[in-house]
Amino acid sequence: MSDYVSATRNRALRLLAEHPNGCTGAVLLAHGFSLELLNELIGAGLATASTESMMRGSKPVEVLRVKITEAERRALQ
Repeated sequence: MSDYVSATRNRALRLLAEHPNGCTGAVLLAHGFSLELLNELIGAGLATASTESMMRGSKPVEVLRVKITEAERRALQ
């Protein structure tokens, strides 16, 4: 794994660790993280993903929420 990928992965995990309820996929993408990286974190068991319904105006939308695992949160401390 390159230093850049490692640093980006670490930055994503630290961001997730700062948010106990996780972050939406849109927020993570806005921070510059790729879908490929998010899939890697989830596939490696470092984060989990779930979908949830939210209201956008009067319409429900499904959003992806990504959370760091407790084991990884402890490892970062």
